[in-house]
Order: sequence, then C-alpha cells, then structure tokens
Amino acid sequence: MLNLVLFGPPGAGKGTQSQKLIEKYGLIHLSTGDLLRSEITQGTPLGLEAKKLMDQGVLVPDEVVIGMISTKLDANKDAKGFIFDGFPRTVAQAEALDSLLEAKKAPIAGMIALEVTDAELEHRLLLRGKDSGRPDDANPEVIRKRVKEYNDKTAPVAGYYKSQHKFNSINGMGTIEEIFHSIEEIIKGYLQ
Repeated sequence: MLNLVLFGPPGAGKGTQSQKLIEKYGLIHLSTGDLLRSEITQGTPLGLEAKKLMDQGVLVPDEVVIGMISTKLDANKDAKGFIFDGFPRTVAQAEALDSLLEAKKAPIAGMIALEVTDAELEHRLLLRGKDSGRPDDANPEVIRKRVKEYNDKTAPVAGYYKSQHKFNSINGMGTIEEIFHSIEEIIKGYLQ
C-alpha cells in the first residue's frame, strides 16, 4: 500500500498534484476537512461530536480526527493507498497517524513537501481567490497570516518524518507537469 503525506503551505499545489496522483496511482485522497464535513453530513457519532465542538468554535481533537481516518481506511480496505492532505499538522498527529497505520499494517511510505516561496504562494492564492470565492484567498494580510501559521506550526512535522528518513522535498515552482515528474521520481523509490 502506498500511503503518502502531501505537505506544503496553502497554495503550494497539493490539490492539483493530488488529482494527478489519484489518476496515475489509483490512490484515495484523504482530506481531513472533507472527512469532517462528510461525517457531519451523515450524522455519524463522530460527526455529531465534531459538529458540537465546531459550533462552539473549538478545534476538533486529534482522537476524533484519527477516528474518522480509521473509519475511512476500514471502508477502503482494497485501496492501493492514500494521500494524506492537511494532516498531520502537528507531531502529536503524526505519531497518532503512525500508530493507527502500523496497527493496520499500512505505514506511511513518505512525506513529499512542495517548497514554494512566500511571494509565489501569495500570488497563487490571490489568483485562486478571484475564481474560488473563498474570502481567505482574496486578502493578502490573511494569506500572509496563514502561511506564517503553516511555517510556525507544521515545520516540526517535517522534522518528525526526516528523523524516520521519510521526508522528501521538491521544488513546487514550475509547471504542473515538471512538479509531478519530480513527485513520480520520489514515488519510484517508494515502490522499489
């Protein structure tokens, strides 16, 4: 099973590259935001718990998110692998994810980090904001705050995977095809 953590700040191209990975390798995209919305819509016990917390403005605890990921993995036992997008965001989440995946005998193959300059991220997000209707992509100040939050909070996660020799960094600047080719080269190593 090919389990990947796709890593990078907002606007790095994770969504675009995830689509290409899904098409080429038959992986399942696992976005924690999508999972939360799905569980809430379905009215599952985890979804109801998450909604209650979100309505109070409280972050959903890691145990609840890990429970949702576990449910998704169990529902897709024949999957070729998963792309984890937006998770883990902390070392504690990475440790919890590792424990879950090891219990299911499907560890993370590696983390692929898309490296993009802050100026390019702002440019991409402002362009995306014109089309997406997302207010958080239309305000340069909010964009800078999101990128800083990413840099401050998630950098230790990269260190966690580096310590396991599972971290790979690629240049997230260039054409979609050039970036995807770099990702493919890393995946060849995982599949050997």
